[in-house]
Formats: sequence, structure tokens, C-alpha cells
Amino acid sequence: MKSSRSSEASVVALARSAFDRAATSYDAAAEFQCLICDRLVGLLPHEIEPALIADLGCGTGYTSRVLASRYLRAEILAIDFAPSMLDLARSRADAEHWIGADLQHLPLRANTVDLACSSLALQWCDPAQAFAEAARILRPGGVLAIASVGPGTLGELEHAFAGIDGHDHVIEFSDLASLEARVSAAGLRLTQALEEPLTLHRPNLHSIVRELKAIGANTVGPRRRRGMLSRAGWQAVEQRYESLRGAAGLPVTYAALYLIATRP
Repeated sequence: MKSSRSSEASVVALARSAFDRAATSYDAAAEFQCLICDRLVGLLPHEIEPALIADLGCGTGYTSRVLASRYLRAEILAIDFAPSMLDLARSRADAEHWIGADLQHLPLRANTVDLACSSLALQWCDPAQAFAEAARILRPGGVLAIASVGPGTLGELEHAFAGIDGHDHVIEFSDLASLEARVSAAGLRLTQALEEPLTLHRPNLHSIVRELKAIGANTVGPRRRRGMLSRAGWQAVEQRYESLRGAAGLPVTYAALYLIATRP
């Protein structure tokens, strides 16, 4: 994320609004998000049997459903900062409680949660504050599982827009090393840290842009373009992206980051 607090706050506010609007279109476009969630839950220690789970950034409820199917006796707190996302998750009844909040300000008591799981929400807030909050709510011996994305994510899109204008088209992501350092600074003990690139393919640029908007991931902060790009500008972007086309279509690469930690 951007270094200044005002920029971080702006990204959070813009992301909340974008995800709120994207609630009804999210699931149909969330192939990557489901793959990452499944991978993250698969990395959890087999021996744990959490009684209380916090799904941090629950979105439309996919992670809550996956966790509920694995931990049949657990009580799940589904937490999200976008009201429409939370309403949709609530309608699916895969958690016991639904709470409107973000990762930086969790309205939960300290030392109460056995497992805090967050899939693809960390990049929309201040990681240091989010890890500190997770450490606060975890009981001793509790587990934190985080999936995020790092530098290189949507690199093809960034390449296609480079030099077209002076605006941001992809947010700045924290790398794995910086997230590891923040985990330690929060007083947590890191047990796993993985970076795994994942490339999907789409037929054209318009489908890529539509998909990002459908999942609410088109927010890039205060330096985003507010007006329409000219026709000539779009043609230039499309030509640059088309130069990357392979047999499967246009690549869309994500640098998936996974961290598992425990509170000593």
C-alpha cells in the first residue's frame, strides 16, 4: 500500500465503496478468489480444532462456508467492512455472527479467537495494524492464516497502461518479506510463508477489466483515473496487452502470498 496514512485511508474508503457495489456480481467473477481461499485453508495445521473462528474480510461468505465444512463444531464470526457483502454472506447462514468492521479495527475481545483467517483482504488496509489487531484477538496458541497478493500482481495490466497517463492502474502491494517482518513485529510466530504465482487467462482486455470491476478490485486509490480514457488511449492499451497473448488467451498473473502464524 502507499506509505502515507491519508493515502491508506483513502484506499480503504474507496475499496469499501467498490466492494459494496460489487456484492451481487462478485461470486460469478471470483475464480481466483476461490482458488486462493481453498489453498489457504489447505495450509492450516491438521491438528487444530478451533472453537471460535474469525473470518476477517468474509466477502460474500465463501471462506466462511469452506471453514464451516472443515470445522463442523466451530462457531464462526463473519466480518466485513462492506455492508452489502455482509448482507449477502448473512443470507447464506454459514456463520453464527455477522459483524461490520475492517481488519484494522476489530470489535472483538482480546484473547478469544482460536483461528483468524483472512483471504485477500489484507491488501486493502494497513498490514501492520491488521496484524496487530489479529494478534490482539487471538488467544495464546491461536492461529492466524492470511492470503494476500504481492508485487507482480496484475503485472500485465500495469505493463499495458505504462506511459499511457500519469494515473495508477494497479495498487502498490506489500511483498512477502515485509509481511513476514510485520507478523514478527506483532508478536506472532511465523510457521509458514509462501509465494506462489498463479496465472489465469481471459479472451480480451474488456473481460479482464469487467471482471476486476465485478469483484470490486478496480480500486487503486487517490491517483486513479477519474475520467474516461480516450479511444486512442484504449487502443494503445489493448495493443500492448495483446502483445502478451498466448495460446490460452491474455494472461492475468497474481503473486499469491500465504502466511500462517501462531500467537505464542
